[in-house]
Amino acid sequence: MAAAPLKVCIVGSGNWGSAVAKIIGNNVKKLQKFASTVKMWVFEETVNGRKLTDIINNDHENVKYLPGHKLPENVGIDEGPEGLKLISDIIREKMGIDISVLMGANIASEVAAEKFCETTIGSKVMENGLLFKELLQTPNFRITVVDDADTVELCGALKNIVAVGAGFCDGLRCGDNTKAAVIRLGLMEMIAFAKIFCRGQVSTATFLESCGVADLITTCYGGRNRRVAEAFARTGKTIEELEKEMLNGQKLQGPQTSAEVYRILSQKGLTDRFPLFTAVYQICYEGRPVQEMLSCLQSHPEHI
Repeated sequence: MAAAPLKVCIVGSGNWGSAVAKIIGNNVKKLQKFASTVKMWVFEETVNGRKLTDIINNDHENVKYLPGHKLPENVGIDEGPEGLKLISDIIREKMGIDISVLMGANIASEVAAEKFCETTIGSKVMENGLLFKELLQTPNFRITVVDDADTVELCGALKNIVAVGAGFCDGLRCGDNTKAAVIRLGLMEMIAFAKIFCRGQVSTATFLESCGVADLITTCYGGRNRRVAEAFARTGKTIEELEKEMLNGQKLQGPQTSAEVYRILSQKGLTDRFPLFTAVYQICYEGRPVQEMLSCLQSHPEHI
């Protein structure tokens, strides 16, 4: 007897949730392994007097977070006491299910426009990672599956801190050489942090996948964290003010992640080994002058 088709649900409908819904909605039509209807859970908002859920269901477009891209009609409606705690850990504990993670150089609007890009799926159970690859891969969305899931997830969080540092450099008009140094030193700190705090074996090769260096580059040149950090350096407004002004309801990850990372490093007495992460936190939250971003680069240890 044939197995029942696997049901697919998308929780969240921001720009990335909507972009991946476009891929999944089209793929499940072609693959008998998956149920043909995809449920999307949406944070309800009112846009021009209409519920966002009604707009998505009737017009098949997320006009707030991914305007200009039609969704397929089959899509409908921390840090722990012991230190580092990944979102996937929390979901595994609360729901008792296996979790895979997807991270990569995947700006949502470009994915939705079907421009070529790569991504990385990290899975502790390779069979599940390969299932997600089957669900998500297209000719223009190339997927590599690795078993270093915690490192993949950590890359997705830590690169946002580095992107804030890159944005500070842009705001100070430092130039591309300086920004390249931020990216390189930031990558060094990402690798060092993972090796200290990930419980399993960390493969340096994972940082050469899309979730690592590629995502870091695209985020440091095109992401919201870089954009808001540049405005922070130029305007003197707070991160909170700029988030409200510039992001159309989306949330900024870099500053908040820097605060969580700083607390973890402080508990272990390791802040001196991570001067870039530390500088980003102190500039965002403790009034350290943005110009000191440069002194952090000049004094960065050669080996961390």
